[in-house]
Amino acid sequence: MSSENRESAETAENAGSGAGRLSAERGAGRQRGESGPRRDEEAVSRFVERFAGEMTEAGMQRTASRVFAALLASDDASLTSAELSERLSISPAAVSGAVRYLTQVSMVSRERDPGSRRDRYRLHNQIWYASLTQRDSVLTRWEQALREGVESLGRDTPAGARVAETVAFFEFLQKELLSMLDRWKEHRETLYQGEASERRPEDA
Repeated sequence: MSSENRESAETAENAGSGAGRLSAERGAGRQRGESGPRRDEEAVSRFVERFAGEMTEAGMQRTASRVFAALLASDDASLTSAELSERLSISPAAVSGAVRYLTQVSMVSRERDPGSRRDRYRLHNQIWYASLTQRDSVLTRWEQALREGVESLGRDTPAGARVAETVAFFEFLQKELLSMLDRWKEHRETLYQGEASERRPEDA
């Protein structure tokens, strides 16, 4: 075999070996609940903690914020309890409590891994849209309670006038919220128009 042919054969062999290693690495990544290109895990961890901190400042429970941010940063938008525990360095009991809270507020769902007894936690599709839609029902209940308060306090009293203005504010907010959500649905379609549906991010 000529030197040129040997070099070609070695190049092909090295390429095949490299492809095999890359395939094995990707397979291992999928087993760890990862997908897609490799990322700087320290940078991802910093993002999770920063975003969790912002959510905690806004009033969400600390551990629930961290679990939510970790799921948000996962390519599949889903992780097992063991994966969450390892990534966040928290106990399985802490994961369970956080997921219970996130489930109650309709931000996360629980499912079973096929052929396994392990639970997997997944973000709801279009999580922010669903969350704001749920807030609409909360505003409706608040508005009803406040209307009763206006009658109890008396419309002509300072307290009654204050509560009546709050009712008017919630009426305005609810109307604008529904209109905004409708506009978002239309805008989202234009953002991903022409793309395959399976490539759309489902956590927006």
